Amino acid sequence: MNNTYNKSLSANGQLMQKSVNRCFDGEQHYYSHQSTATKTPMTFSIYLPDEALAGRLCPAVLYLSGLTCNADNVTHKAHFQQKCSELGMIFIAPDTSPRTSEGSDKGDSGEVPNDERYFVGQGASYYVDATQQPWAEHFNMQSYIVDELYDLLRSEFPIHSMGITGHSMGGHGALLLGFKFPSKFVSVSALSPVCAASESAWGQAAYTEYFGEDQSLWSQADASKMIEKVGQQYASILVDQGAADNFLAEGQLQTAKLQDACTKAKQPLTLRYQAGHDHSYYFIQSIINDHIEHHWRMAQLS
Repeated sequence: MNNTYNKSLSANGQLMQKSVNRCFDGEQHYYSHQSTATKTPMTFSIYLPDEALAGRLCPAVLYLSGLTCNADNVTHKAHFQQKCSELGMIFIAPDTSPRTSEGSDKGDSGEVPNDERYFVGQGASYYVDATQQPWAEHFNMQSYIVDELYDLLRSEFPIHSMGITGHSMGGHGALLLGFKFPSKFVSVSALSPVCAASESAWGQAAYTEYFGEDQSLWSQADASKMIEKVGQQYASILVDQGAADNFLAEGQLQTAKLQDACTKAKQPLTLRYQAGHDHSYYFIQSIINDHIEHHWRMAQLS
């Protein structure tokens, strides 16, 4: 079964399989490919339950990771595979940005810019298309996620429908892209999301680099402002926030602004503050199964 499936992928020539590991009733795969959106190699992990390996259409969830992360963090630390195996759910985790090639200072099409601040540059794309140089050449992560990767995944894997979720900066990305492109996704959730990027210190630093001083562009890349602008798009969205999260206390996440935006947009929101939990992957482990089940339920209605 697996050999036939892998041959069908390699025949297309777009994906290079990096690894395969048996995990519960399914397999954890890693792939790389050359991106036209970022003009660099990009990587992603994908968990395929046995139903998908046999060619059956399965619901999928696309997980966007947070600052400093890549495809490895959630794949290795969140422990989502067992629940996805039980439900027959595909779980996809792309990288968070274009990156400099290993062992080199340059990507395939020139230097990939970076910044010494962890909340700007490589690992900190905010899933937007930058308009300012030097970022605009490679930092086109909105286009990469919703156009290039989305189409590639739908063409190469037996995906019935796709939801979107994410953590922190990736939670911002899930909310922003989910409401900006509702025809692509059947469900949205987020864990400890940056809810108002244009009004947080992290987001303002990144957006000054990516968009310059035009704050109208900042607003278009702000999840709460996008939700308020477009109105209700989903039957319900799920957001979990650790009540002991230091980034919440510091004002980086601004969860209340998401709640206000959903109220104004008449978008049903289940917002849960989880007592004692911080911003770490221990929190994600604790709550990820609820999010997988949320996306599975929404997929049954699509």
